[in-house]
Amino acid sequence: MAKPPAPSNEIRDLCVRLSSLSGSQSKEAPLVGNVAPDFEAEAVFDQEFVKIKLSEYIGKKYVVLFFYPLDFTFVCPTEITAFSDKHAEFEKLNTEVIGVSTDSVFSHLAWIQTDRKAGGLGDLNYPLVSDLTKKISKDFGVLIPDQGIALRGLFIIDKEGVIQHATINNLAIGRSVEETLRTLQAVQYVQENPDEVCPAGWKPGEKTMKPDSKLSKEYFAAI
Repeated sequence: MAKPPAPSNEIRDLCVRLSSLSGSQSKEAPLVGNVAPDFEAEAVFDQEFVKIKLSEYIGKKYVVLFFYPLDFTFVCPTEITAFSDKHAEFEKLNTEVIGVSTDSVFSHLAWIQTDRKAGGLGDLNYPLVSDLTKKISKDFGVLIPDQGIALRGLFIIDKEGVIQHATINNLAIGRSVEETLRTLQAVQYVQENPDEVCPAGWKPGEKTMKPDSKLSKEYFAAI
């Protein structure tokens, strides 16, 4: 039997590149389902400079951590103020909200001290973190390297420090605070009721289902 022809140099190079790519991807664990990258950074809260350390919330509170591109922009203040206006609802769910951008704390403070009607934020009910080094944004996978700013990433982190939910919007697309609240409620429900799961669009008080091929039919039969 004749020997098969030896692979060309181009084919060998392609195989090496594919093997290398596959190996690098397999080593990267997804953020959801794993402990959130910890950070300690300066922030502005109640018009004062404070230190925020993410791991300090472990065992105490859930965290909604959201990234936005830049201070003194257009979509960003609509999101930031919407989270502040709904802060009492997050408090009822034992949850802290934290905003992050790559601006300085001085820029944050100036924006907070600007009236909403002039494109500012006014007083906020939660801290804004400064990520000048870009490390936090990079660790959470939302940094745009060539621009030095973050995409609109949002992460729900449970009391064990584990990321249970993540969404990332491009720069021009604002997020829904109501959907964040709904998702947070679903996260808390399934953690308190581990034998149940929440179907699409679930809201508190609505029917859940059992993650079982037979028992789930009760849910489908009722809708």
